[in-house]
Amino acid sequence: MHRLGEQLSVQVSGGPTAVIDYGGLRFLTDPTFDEPGHYGRPDGKPGLTKTAPASLKPADLGHIDAVLLSHDEHPDNLDHSGRKLLADVPLTLTTPSGAGRLGGTAKGLATWETVDLDRPGGGVVTVTAAPALHGPEGSEKVTGDVVGFVLTGQGLPTVYVSGDNASLDVVRQVADRFGPVDAAVLFAGAPRLKPIFDGALLVLDSALAAEATRILGARAVVPVHIDSWDHFTEGRDDLVAAFTAAGLADRLRLG
Repeated sequence: MHRLGEQLSVQVSGGPTAVIDYGGLRFLTDPTFDEPGHYGRPDGKPGLTKTAPASLKPADLGHIDAVLLSHDEHPDNLDHSGRKLLADVPLTLTTPSGAGRLGGTAKGLATWETVDLDRPGGGVVTVTAAPALHGPEGSEKVTGDVVGFVLTGQGLPTVYVSGDNASLDVVRQVADRFGPVDAAVLFAGAPRLKPIFDGALLVLDSALAAEATRILGARAVVPVHIDSWDHFTEGRDDLVAAFTAAGLADRLRLG
């Protein structure tokens, strides 16, 4: 558990999944709770293999006020257990196309669209949909729509949740509107799939995550999406090395 202030803590569960306690509300990012195993694809495209279990189970989570789901189409962001969990959550915020597929309590947010959630005791948390690009320029037709999120509120820190984003231009857009941010939950891990975009990055690598931290002016960074899947090509040690080389090791929060 990373306590990043009186009104903010982040607990990482593995893969892209983290519990964010913020302003009296509890958010969950990209829920993945299945046991390790392989996810094949009926179209013959490369499948994905989960290599380690989550450190949290759905029963450990307590009440979740909202899921922040970067996208619904890949099992390393929403697996079978995660889909089941969504039925018990009062709100899932995701892409407009994803909300159409998921139905239920899913709500799609267009880029820069906001939703206000009531805080216990008064006031609101504003969730703003941030842009995200899951791969190189023009990748949307292959990897699908993705969304990031920014959490704000009166008297609360500003928190950026990147989702599966590989673009520093996207990070600059977020920084222009909200920077400097108090904390960033950055999806990293340098995932690559050789047949897709000639093995180009699908999400930030460690060096880009360090540069994103600089662009955002983030005071603290909690990395997720850096373990538990065999297509992630960089992990904890790579992050430490990249942040140290960039002179930003003091910003990194690793469990």
